[in-house]
Amino acid sequence: MRPSKTQTSISLKLILICLLCLLLFLLVFKSNFTPFQENHPSPILEIHESNTTRTSTPVAEEQQPSPECPTLPLTPTCTKTPPSLAQALVHYATLNITPQQTFNEISVSMRVLQKKGPCNFLVFGLGHDSLMWTALNHGGRTIFLEEDKSWIEQIKKKLPTLESYHVVYDSKVHQADDLMEVGMGEDCKVVVDPRFSKCKLSLKGLPNEVYDVEWDLIMVDAPTGYHDEAPGRMSAIYTSGLMARNREDGETDVFVHDVDRVVEDKFSKAFLCEGYFREQEGRIRHFTIPSHRTRSGRSFCP
Repeated sequence: MRPSKTQTSISLKLILICLLCLLLFLLVFKSNFTPFQENHPSPILEIHESNTTRTSTPVAEEQQPSPECPTLPLTPTCTKTPPSLAQALVHYATLNITPQQTFNEISVSMRVLQKKGPCNFLVFGLGHDSLMWTALNHGGRTIFLEEDKSWIEQIKKKLPTLESYHVVYDSKVHQADDLMEVGMGEDCKVVVDPRFSKCKLSLKGLPNEVYDVEWDLIMVDAPTGYHDEAPGRMSAIYTSGLMARNREDGETDVFVHDVDRVVEDKFSKAFLCEGYFREQEGRIRHFTIPSHRTRSGRSFCP
């Protein structure tokens, strides 16, 4: 998600700040909200029984009338802004560069984060939008995988709380056609831990922290893929789908950005499968892939 050129869209920047403010409002509202019935208990009914009649009389009416209940809690609570959200608000309010995804594109994954979060969120790529993803997944774990070691150091100086790891890719964009043919082989249809897969597309050199976690969301927005000598996202897309299928149970939402490009378009359809496709907004495509370990005999693509 490293920017290829400086972006200065003020409108998108303001939208992102509004999104973070909305998230803060929801957190504060949920923590302060008290149901009406907790502040206004119903009168206790005393039951009087006889041989022929049964009546109900509120005990409150037999005792001294209670004072009028206040409409607000007697002791107001104070909720601090979560540190990740506070940092994100300050960061984007003072940043002159906006994330690469549009508001509508960000909204696709944000809706899933709101439903599943806090959760485990794996992001291929490290960039100016990384702090936003961490804040939107407040309370969960968000990991970033980046190909450029110097870029990691640069981001860490500004945002030391982000969890990021350096990844080395051995593929090139100009090899995409050959790798697509490889991916159609039987070895690439076997659902296993990516470290033990015989498929050439499987990434086997990722940090153990990546393999040891069942990811609820995966965002593929890296590595670089806009020129022939770039690593391309062929292996990142395939491995994301493999990790989703190999989880113990449940499902993983996988998002692929830049699907207007040939590699991202073809590889997402082939290995994340059109049968698992959910929606596309602009240049981002969303798939929901279920565990293949919960039902034997399930085909790689439905």
